[in-house]
Amino acid sequence: MKLDTNKHSVFQLYYHLIFVTKYRRKVIDDEISEFAKSTFERIAESYHITLEEWNHDQDHVHILFKAHPKTELSKFINSYKSASSRLIKRDYPRVKEHLWKEMFWSKSFCLLTTGGAPIEVIKKYIEEQGNNHK
Repeated sequence: MKLDTNKHSVFQLYYHLIFVTKYRRKVIDDEISEFAKSTFERIAESYHITLEEWNHDQDHVHILFKAHPKTELSKFINSYKSASSRLIKRDYPRVKEHLWKEMFWSKSFCLLTTGGAPIEVIKKYIEEQGNNHK
């Protein structure tokens, strides 16, 4: 397992992010998904975020990304949703047939941490720390 580093820490921070379109309208096709993905990559760079995987359905996208410990995820998410909504509506006017207001994404989102081990394995590891010295 390769860990990321900076001057004072070692880390591995992966997240699974899901965005849903407003009213779950089925407006995402391959072209819009690719545009949303490239917008994500462009904005992510200034937040020290690296895209690992991207896929979509007609009404939502799944994103796997790596982040830096100092990354302010809520600021990044708000920035991305705002910019991508505006740009998608501008560059793909056909979307306005289904989403007539300015928002493309639902206000809500799902953000999950991911890791190499199940939570129960980590809990057990932490519980057993120090047991060899008792």
